[in-house]
Amino acid sequence: MAHFEGYERRIPQIEKFCKDYQFATIDGAKELCLSKGIDVEAIVKGVQPIAFENACWAYTLGAAVAIEKGAKNAADAAEAIGLGLQAFCIPGSVAEARNVGIGHGNLAAMLLREETDCFCFLAGHESFAAAEGAIGIARTANKVRKTPLRVILNGLGKDAAYIISRINGFTYVETEFDYTSHTLKIVEEKAFSDGDKAKVKVYGADDVMEGVAIMQHEKVDVSITGNSTNPTRFQHLVAGTYKKWATENGKKYFSVASGGGTGRTLHPDNVAAGPASYGLTDSMGRMHGDAQFAGSSSVPAHVEMMGLIGMGNNPMVGATVAVAVAIEEACK
Repeated sequence: MAHFEGYERRIPQIEKFCKDYQFATIDGAKELCLSKGIDVEAIVKGVQPIAFENACWAYTLGAAVAIEKGAKNAADAAEAIGLGLQAFCIPGSVAEARNVGIGHGNLAAMLLREETDCFCFLAGHESFAAAEGAIGIARTANKVRKTPLRVILNGLGKDAAYIISRINGFTYVETEFDYTSHTLKIVEEKAFSDGDKAKVKVYGADDVMEGVAIMQHEKVDVSITGNSTNPTRFQHLVAGTYKKWATENGKKYFSVASGGGTGRTLHPDNVAAGPASYGLTDSMGRMHGDAQFAGSSSVPAHVEMMGLIGMGNNPMVGATVAVAVAIEEACK
C-alpha cells in the first residue's frame, strides 16, 4: 500500500485525481506501469538517489496517466506526467500556485521535441544537481529524438567545471574570453568518458560576460537556472543578459528559473525570512523567467517544503525526460 511524505495533506486530491483517470487507488497506477515493464521508482532513484518516496509515487501517477491517455511519443507523455506531478502539490502551497508540476511536464516536452536543439543547466557547479539532471537527459532523450539534443552545463569557475566533468565523465570545454573584442575562444575539449555522458559539455566561466558568450556560442534554446551557490553573481545575471540579447536579435530563448520560494538565504534586507518573504533569488528569477519553479535546484527537502515533491528541480528535469522516454519505448 502506498505511503509517502505528506500523505495526509496530499491524499484527498490524489484519490480524486485517480478516479478521474479510472484508477481505484494510486497503487493501481503503479500496477499499470509495472504491467508495461516500467519501473518508475528505479528510474527516479537512478537520477537522484536521495529523492523522497513521494517523488517516486508522483512520477508513477504521472506515468500511469500518460499510459491511460494513450500517449505514443515521449513529448506527449511528458506533458501527461506533469499532470501527475501537479496532483501531488499541497493545496495552497507555492508549488500549487505556480503550477510547478505542469511546468516540469511542459519543460521536458520541449526538450523531447525537435524544435529545441540546445539545453543548458545554468548553475553553480558546486551543486551536483545540474550533473544529476544532465545525466538523466544524456542517457535517455536522444533515444527518441531524430536529432540529438545538445546538453551543456554553464557555471562560474573553470576549476569547478573541470572537476564536475571529471567526476561525472562529461566533456570539459576550456574557454578564454577576450574582453577587448568580446570574443570567445575554445582552447581545448577534454572528454572524461566515451559514452553518453561524454556528450554533455561543461563550461566554466570567469564572469557573467564570458557566461553570456558561452550561451551565444552554443545557441542555447532553453535553460534552467539553479539557486545553489552563486545565484546573485552568475546564473540569474547570465540568463537575464542572454534573454535581452536573444530578444534584440530574434533568437528564441525559453528561460526557466529554478529555486526561490520561502526560506531562501538571500533576502533584500538580508534579514527577513518566513512564509511571506520570497527573497532576492526568487525575485531575480521572476525578472527573466518564462517559467518559474519553486524550491532548491538540488535539495529534495526544500522542494518538498515548497509543496511539490522531495526531489531537486534540476534532477526532476532528467527524471521527467527519462520516464517519458520509457513510456514511448514501452509503447513500441
